[in-house]
Amino acid sequence: MSQSKTFHLPDLGEGLPDATIVEWYVKEGDVARLDEPLVSMETAKAVVEVPSPVSGKVLKLAGAAGDVIATGAMLAVFEPDPNLPQRAEGQDTGHHHGAGHAAPAKAAASDDGGELPTQPAPSEARGGDAGTVVGAMQSSDAVHSETAISVGGVKAMPAVRALAKKLGVDLARVRATGADGTVSLADVKNAAASPSSLLPAAPGGTGPAAAAAQSPAAAASRGVSRGEEPQRTPMSAAGKPMRTRPPGAETAAASGQPEQLKGVRRNMARVMADAHSKVVPTTLVDDADLHGWIGKQDITARLVRAITVACKTVPALNAWFDGDALAVTRHPHVDVGIAVDTDDGLFVPALRNADMLDARGIREGINRLRLQVEERSIAASELSGYTISLSNFGMFAGRYATPVVVPPCVAIVGAGKLSHDVVAVIGGIEVHRRLPISLTFDHRAATGGEAARFLKALLDDMALPQ
Repeated sequence: MSQSKTFHLPDLGEGLPDATIVEWYVKEGDVARLDEPLVSMETAKAVVEVPSPVSGKVLKLAGAAGDVIATGAMLAVFEPDPNLPQRAEGQDTGHHHGAGHAAPAKAAASDDGGELPTQPAPSEARGGDAGTVVGAMQSSDAVHSETAISVGGVKAMPAVRALAKKLGVDLARVRATGADGTVSLADVKNAAASPSSLLPAAPGGTGPAAAAAQSPAAAASRGVSRGEEPQRTPMSAAGKPMRTRPPGAETAAASGQPEQLKGVRRNMARVMADAHSKVVPTTLVDDADLHGWIGKQDITARLVRAITVACKTVPALNAWFDGDALAVTRHPHVDVGIAVDTDDGLFVPALRNADMLDARGIREGINRLRLQVEERSIAASELSGYTISLSNFGMFAGRYATPVVVPPCVAIVGAGKLSHDVVAVIGGIEVHRRLPISLTFDHRAATGGEAARFLKALLDDMALPQ
C-alpha cells in the first residue's frame, strides 16, 4: 500500500495566519483527483477553492464546515493511488501566490516522512505585514480567481455556494441565469428574497430549501456609505436593496456559548487590536451646517469632496506615520478609504484619487466598490493604501464617535446622523439641517492646531451651497 501523504493548508496569498472551512467537496473514504476542488476556504476577503494536491483515497480531513484551520496545519491526509495522475516530484502546486514573500516555499513533512510542497509558516509568510485596513493583503490576486464547478449537478462559484449556505438556499432549486447554466450571486439572493421562485424540489430530496422558504432573506450586504437620504435602505450599484441579516439571525446568534471569530471578523479583531496598541488617538467634534444647500445633493459625495479639500489645506492629516522610525509621509494625492459594514465584518476599500473626481465620479466609484464588497470580488489592491478614511455611521444612528485610526494612516473622519437643530442667528433663531462630524487623528503625527484647521476647512466646504 502507498504511504500516506499529509497536505497542509497553504498560504492562500493573503499573509493571514488561518482560514475557515466553508465546504468540503469530498469526504473521508472518497477518491480525490489531482487538481480537482478539495475544499472551499473563507479568508478575510474571499472564498477560495483549494484543489487536491494528489490523486488518491482521502484518509482524514482536518475538520467540518465552520472550523478555523491555521496556515501550515494539516488540512487532509491522502493515500496516493499510483494508477492515477500525480504531480511530478518538485512540481509547483500553484498554491503560493504571495507577493513580496522572499522566503522560498518549504516542504511540509507527512506522517510517514513523505513531503508535499506547502508554504512557509505564518510567521515567515507574513513578512512585514503592512496591511493598513481590515482585510488588507500584500499578495497577488491570482489565488482568488474563481472557476464555476459542478457539484451535485449544480454549477456555481465558491462564493456563490458560501452565500447559499449562509442564507439557507438549496442551490439545486435555484434558477440559474449565468453563462452555461451557472448559478450567480444574484440568483441566490433572488431565491432567498422570493422563495416562491425556487424550482420544485426533487422527489425525496432534502436540503436547506425548506428553511429558506420559512425564513427568506433580503438581498446583498449593507454599506455604510450613503447618498441623499440616509434613512433609506442601502442600495447596491445595481439599484437593488442590499442584504440585511436574515430574520431570526440575531436570535440564533445569541446562544450564550462562545463563538470563534472567523473570516473577516477574525482579521478585523486583529487589526483593531493592533491599531489600539500603536496609535495615540485624539478626537475633535463639530457640526457641518447644510442650511445653505441648494436642492438635493449626495451627502457622501460632498463629504468626500470636503475631505479632499481639507487634505489639500492641511496635508498633515493626509499622511502615513511610521511609529518605529518616527517618520511622516505626506501624500500629494487623496485616496479615501470608505468604511463598508457587512454582516461578515468591516471592509475598507479605497476610492483612488478622490481629489481628481467630480460628484458623479465619486458616486460611481463608491457604488463600484460597494458592489465588489457585496460580491466578495474586490481585489486585494483595493483594500489597502488609502491615505485617510471615512466612516459614515450616521445612516444608522449616532451623532459623534471616536473612530479607530488604522496605521499607517493618521486620520479618520466620522459622519453622524443628520439632525435639524435650533441655531442662533442675528436677530433670532432658525432651524438648520446639520451633520455631526468627528475627526480622530494620531496626535504623534499631527498637532491639535493642524487637526482643528483641517476640521474647519472640511466644515467650510460642506457649508457651500453646491
